[in-house]
Amino acid sequence: MIKLGTRRSALATAQAALVADALRNLGHEVDLVPIVTTGDVNRAPLEQIGGTGVFVSALRDALLAGEIDIAVHSLKDLPTAPVDGLTLGAIPVREDPRDVLVARDGLTLGELQTGALVGTGSPRRVAQLEALGLGLELTGIRGNVDTRIAMVADGKVDAVVLARAGLARLGRLAEITETLDPIQMLPAPGQGALGIECRSDDTAVLAALAPLDDPGTRAAVTAERQLLATLEAGCTAPVGALAEVVDGEDGPELWLRGALGEDGGGVRRLSANGSVDDPAAVGRALANELLEQT
Repeated sequence: MIKLGTRRSALATAQAALVADALRNLGHEVDLVPIVTTGDVNRAPLEQIGGTGVFVSALRDALLAGEIDIAVHSLKDLPTAPVDGLTLGAIPVREDPRDVLVARDGLTLGELQTGALVGTGSPRRVAQLEALGLGLELTGIRGNVDTRIAMVADGKVDAVVLARAGLARLGRLAEITETLDPIQMLPAPGQGALGIECRSDDTAVLAALAPLDDPGTRAAVTAERQLLATLEAGCTAPVGALAEVVDGEDGPELWLRGALGEDGGGVRRLSANGSVDDPAAVGRALANELLEQT
């Protein structure tokens, strides 16, 4: 029996169920174990309570204590610093990593009037939205997908910005009014990907997880997360990144785009390409280029 730890939210439970079903299809028995995290019970802004790492610390504690065998994380919520004794046993095929708009009256970003109130709790999204110069009024919000979309339906805000992957996993794609092009809005590093974490010395669980791992997704998110780590930015910092495996002249290569919000406004954007076999080097190089332009 594999004990799978998950947060109690609808999205976390849906993501855990996807992994559980995949493992069951491989012949494993799986039991879901709900875990309450600090981020679930504290509604203060993330930057005040320790960043998005507050969603994973309780799961990691349960892993290290042997209470669960694996934990399923939204990879964008997982801090880049490694934890002794834990490893990412699998990173499955990624969902669409882009951000989306859910707006009143089916409006797109360009159709929102100057002064329209847009809700997001992400400094990354705020920096990139402000850089578009659309004259939108941005307000910080937190809560699950239902809570955020309800704010639009109730008229509290004109629109909210969310991750498309979460809506896809909840079966709510029909509520999207616009999928944002990465040229406008680069996603968070790791957005759309799941990280399945386990104990580093648990060879049986590592073997069970191996078939779920997607090398292309792992390469892409490794580059993105290395960019974030090299910038020495926490997960709530205004950093966007998106890597893709593309066909190069000599075979597959990794293409990485990065965005960094600047003090006083504006967003610095650069891209780089490199070897799929060393994605961390691609992320590190692009981060250093971004830092050189400060």
